Amino acid sequence: MGAQINLSRWFALVGLVSIASISAISGWMLSAFLTERLLQQEARLTHEFVDRLVDVEEARPFFAAVQQPPAAQWLELVAHISRLPDVLRANLYSPQRVIVWSTDPSLVGKEFKDNPELETALRGELVAHGGEGEKLEHDQLGTRYPFFVEIYSPVFDAAHGEVVGVVELYKAPTALFAAISAAQRAVWIGAALAGSFLYAALFWMVRRADLLIRVQRERLVQSETLAALGEMSSAVAHGIRNPLATIRSSAELALESEPPDWRSAARDIVAQVDRLDVWVRELLSYSEPLADKLEQIALCTVLREALESFAPELERRAIHVSSRIEGTLPPVKADSLMLGQVFNSLLANAVEAIDRNGRIYVAAECGSEGQLRISIRDSGPGMSREQMARAFKPFHTTKAKGLGIGLALARRIVERVGGSISLASVPGSGTTVYIVLPAAG
Repeated sequence: MGAQINLSRWFALVGLVSIASISAISGWMLSAFLTERLLQQEARLTHEFVDRLVDVEEARPFFAAVQQPPAAQWLELVAHISRLPDVLRANLYSPQRVIVWSTDPSLVGKEFKDNPELETALRGELVAHGGEGEKLEHDQLGTRYPFFVEIYSPVFDAAHGEVVGVVELYKAPTALFAAISAAQRAVWIGAALAGSFLYAALFWMVRRADLLIRVQRERLVQSETLAALGEMSSAVAHGIRNPLATIRSSAELALESEPPDWRSAARDIVAQVDRLDVWVRELLSYSEPLADKLEQIALCTVLREALESFAPELERRAIHVSSRIEGTLPPVKADSLMLGQVFNSLLANAVEAIDRNGRIYVAAECGSEGQLRISIRDSGPGMSREQMARAFKPFHTTKAKGLGIGLALARRIVERVGGSISLASVPGSGTTVYIVLPAAG
């Protein structure tokens, strides 16, 4: 089983950051949208008023030249513009970008070329945005009124539809700013509440899912444990039945035989007891966790010791062994007893597959990228595709004398030290086991 992931803890951090970011971005975008809409609404109302005032006063010629002071016929026009609600300053521009009249006399006659908003208004578009006193014509406004609305209202020629001038108004509409502030507060509060609700709802769902996964995981572990116990119990019952029958028969034979025949019956009993002892040791090795105390060991030494331990059996069965083990192999980090058990199990499989008069080929050499490659090949009958697919499954065996945990245990040990094990076999052409181990250091 892999490392468990704490979904609740993971979502508590990632979910909080994600939802808080989304809520903040959404709140900022919605706040900016509402502010822009309210400013545009204020600009449209001001533009309509200015347009009607110019029509009533027939004041389009007023924008043709500088008016300082204004002629008598334009006094009512400038008076109406000066008394517009919340107006801080009013500037009237000619098409040549010159201020023809202003509530600030010091600006009359000046030309402001570096004014993108004025250029847009001269093209016939209404412009409105919030200002903070950053442009040249904002001089002395920023210190008195840090926040205001700047509106550029184009004035059109009724006959030809051309822009004959621009009315620029600086306004500090208190009611508008109050409405904008209230809307922004409502947006941010709504975004915070929505984000909190979404976070709480999703956290509750993730928490439930996390608890459910843990429960299902525990049930799965229990089911796998029970299944493994069932398989092990079945294998033990099946494996012990035959030796017990042989022991019983040998004991009965010893009871009925004359004293000289007891020795043969006793040898059979000892052999069967040894057989049971091997099975029990294999079961204990497979069921217990592997040791964590790894050390650097000489692979060639462990492999040669395994071959020497099988020498009597190989000689009795007339099996020839060919070995090619490099003497300069680097050490590996493993448990010497466990690694020796891997080689003993693989050699035992090869010997049993051959039976008599066969060959076993053992090779160990340095591979690429600091790896050691070991191969054990026999000249036995080989394995079918179905047998290959189930070879490493615990308690699966094709041998009459075995529990089927040798290859499964070998895989656990090899993978525990960072290596890999694989099989290659063709029916009638023997079987080869490949082991790859990382060199120590």
